[in-house]
Amino acid sequence: MNQLYYGDNLEVLQSSIEDESIDLIYIDPPFNSKRAYNVLFESIDLTDVKAQKEAFKDTWSKVIYFDELNQIMDLNRDIYKYLKTLDELPLSKGVVSYLTLMAHRIIYMREKLKESGSFYLHCDPTMSHYLKIICDLIFGPRNFRNEIVWCYEIGGRGKKHWAKKHDIILFYSKTENFFFDWHSVASPRKPGTHMKRAIDENNREYQEKVDAKTGKVYRYYLDAGAIPPDWWIIQQLNREDSERLGYPTQKPEALLEKIISASSKKKQVVADFFCGCGTTVAAAQKLGRKWIGVDISHLAIRLVFDRLLSLYEGKPKAYGKILNNIEINGFPKDIASAKDLAEKTDKSRMKFQEWVVEIMMKGVSNPKRVGDGGYDGYLTFNKSEKEKDIIIIEVKSGKCGVGKLRSFITTVQQEKANFGVFVCFQEFITPEMEKLAKQQGYYKPELWGNKFDRIQIVTVEDLLAGKSVQFPVFQNITFKTATNIPIKNENNNHSLFE
Repeated sequence: MNQLYYGDNLEVLQSSIEDESIDLIYIDPPFNSKRAYNVLFESIDLTDVKAQKEAFKDTWSKVIYFDELNQIMDLNRDIYKYLKTLDELPLSKGVVSYLTLMAHRIIYMREKLKESGSFYLHCDPTMSHYLKIICDLIFGPRNFRNEIVWCYEIGGRGKKHWAKKHDIILFYSKTENFFFDWHSVASPRKPGTHMKRAIDENNREYQEKVDAKTGKVYRYYLDAGAIPPDWWIIQQLNREDSERLGYPTQKPEALLEKIISASSKKKQVVADFFCGCGTTVAAAQKLGRKWIGVDISHLAIRLVFDRLLSLYEGKPKAYGKILNNIEINGFPKDIASAKDLAEKTDKSRMKFQEWVVEIMMKGVSNPKRVGDGGYDGYLTFNKSEKEKDIIIIEVKSGKCGVGKLRSFITTVQQEKANFGVFVCFQEFITPEMEKLAKQQGYYKPELWGNKFDRIQIVTVEDLLAGKSVQFPVFQNITFKTATNIPIKNENNNHSLFE
């Protein structure tokens, strides 16, 4: 079973992953760059006008890291002394905080690797030299394999420095008994100018080289390729690339396919504990590996899930097979856990309203909402080939009544929305609320003829059962539309995302 985890990767590493269970770990953590990391999400079908949602920020400098530093003292004294030394030097607290958080997690990642496992750490030149020392202390200098330089042409221009056109990838193994298959990523072998070329009995071209001291003859077949160098030219994604998902730090799949092919076998486990938009798991899926993806952004987990399933749309058998082989952890899966989220939401956790709007209904949260006078989110839908309509969403995590519903109806009217969806727990719905919702009438597009309630009450129980708002779906009769495949999980219930 492939695993997606929403949450702090340290907690996942400590409590959810077995020791010596992973064959390959690749991580691409956010750099200490003061950038805000944003994910662009769109409305219901991800083809709407882009609505920007901040997923998480690079706020290492604001993190109180002393607790983690003290925990490291019990795990690895050398790492602790190294970080304490850095803390006493004239470096920013952000640098030391970032390195502390990274070191703590890498210590646990090493424990999760099999003895034959490999570790790749993607970093930029601002942090690579600090991280190299941390990895030497965790894995041992003898298990350092390569500093890979990934070269590209896009971005990095400046008038006061050389154009910045590369990243660094540090490659370590857990032991000397690690798996590495260079044949799967071999570079074309170029004919040597001073070597004899010939054709063997199987019509394969080769070159021969004779050792001047021993007289031993070495034969090199041109079609066998050569061991690749530790610098790779793989172009960064541009805005027009079909892979592009609007994720600022997204890496090309070709980069991950090269790493996964060389350092793992089919059906082995590949993990990414900063999985972002899911390039690692998408490449692992394509190459027939099992995978684990972890991210602290709930929006990233949703994007990964959608990205994986989009590859199999229109292929019902493959779609169902992939779907049933993905387990999502960290979101409420029943009413008890949903109520727990509703009651215990705080600044360190995803809000109940965000879970309902963005995860369960695949909508967009309203960043301007203030108190009870606004709305929590919205969806859009196509009412024709060129026109869209909007659906306003209001979410109540606790007790509510007809007064709250009446206030929401006023908001829907003020926003000139076509639909309003009022979400609450089943126990709070009253006959008066149901009557008031029905009194608001129907939305009836000329193209369909079906009636859709303008104000719909949807329960949290409905969402967990796979039911949601009812609205018309425009179909261009010129083109054949794909069959809508229901998403199921292991227990034959609807998934958390559909």
